[in-house]
Amino acid sequence: MTPPAAATPSKEPIVTLQLGSTRVTILGTAHISRASADMVRELLDRGDFDAVAVELCPSRHNAIVNPDALAKMDLFEVLRKKKTAMVAANLALGAFQQRMADELGIEPGAEMKTAIAIAQQHHLPVLLIDREISVTLKRVYSNVGWWRRINLLSGLLASLLTQQKVTAAEIERLKEGDILESAFTQFAQRAREIYQPLIDERDQYMTARLRQEIESTQPRHILAIIGAGHLKGIHNYLNTPATEAPSDTLARLDVVPPPSRWLSVIPWLITILVSAGFVIGFMRSPDLGWQLIMNWIVITGGLSALGALLARAHPLTIISAFLSAPLTTLNPAIGVGMVTAPVELYFRRPNVGDFSALRRDASTLQGWWRNRVARTFLVFIFSTLGAATGTYLAGFKIIEQLAG
Repeated sequence: MTPPAAATPSKEPIVTLQLGSTRVTILGTAHISRASADMVRELLDRGDFDAVAVELCPSRHNAIVNPDALAKMDLFEVLRKKKTAMVAANLALGAFQQRMADELGIEPGAEMKTAIAIAQQHHLPVLLIDREISVTLKRVYSNVGWWRRINLLSGLLASLLTQQKVTAAEIERLKEGDILESAFTQFAQRAREIYQPLIDERDQYMTARLRQEIESTQPRHILAIIGAGHLKGIHNYLNTPATEAPSDTLARLDVVPPPSRWLSVIPWLITILVSAGFVIGFMRSPDLGWQLIMNWIVITGGLSALGALLARAHPLTIISAFLSAPLTTLNPAIGVGMVTAPVELYFRRPNVGDFSALRRDASTLQGWWRNRVARTFLVFIFSTLGAATGTYLAGFKIIEQLAG
């Protein structure tokens, strides 16, 4: 294998190595860098490559080649399959990248779009080598404790609230190997459980995908376009003899760990305890039993309605939150968001413009409330959080009254 090549005049990090009869050139990019997109164009226009590998999974690739897909999203299907939180997280991540791109006057992922477009012009196969983003997010989520999950969610919110400007010079500095290596080393030390599935596993995954494509099609020269943060890891893995078949590596890294058994048991346990509290209350006196039920209705319904109000939901959606939360909190199989979000969609059905502007609207805090699609996600999340908070507060209230 050849040693890393010298940096190009534009200072884009690039390495070249030999795997059997296939030469692999790996270009490290910043996903919101104009220089990265220009470098991709320059390399592909030379005609030295017969395949292009990109740091994209099928769903992200589809979003690029089919930009109207977002406008065709079926929100009821998202709700039915319980993907609301996942879609909202993806939207927040994409919105943060969109906001930085707007500051620099360049499309997010421009280098990937350039690579796909030029590869099509030159009739070159485009190899999708990254892991499906939903799998990565689920593995990150399952790899951290509940407190770290709160930190991740607050970090996503902070990314929308911050007004800090990012300069083009700072973006270009992200591609300098020493700075990048140092940043990720510190990141790994502080949050290894996040670094592992988010960075290192994807380094392994993309390496296995490259090996798989080389074994199956034996291209002469591949250009792999990846984020600069993955350059060092992928280069190291490619330089290390594989200990398992690429297909085995991919299968291992595509597994989504099952949710903790306790997470599925706790809601039912709470339901049993609350129901038992009602029974005990009525056994002591009907007045106490009805008082417990009224407290449950007011606290769970009131806080869920407050969450819907904070999301600026339709007045009838707010009423539906108040009426449904006391019942849905006693049935873990149905969340209050499964009631409030469809009601919001019924009274404020998004139009084509809402879908078309979704990513850009989500890049600002005000846009989440202005856009009807984004606001539906907020209604789902806020009313659910309100009901969940009310469940615990009302539960403690029941214990307090029974013990008094």
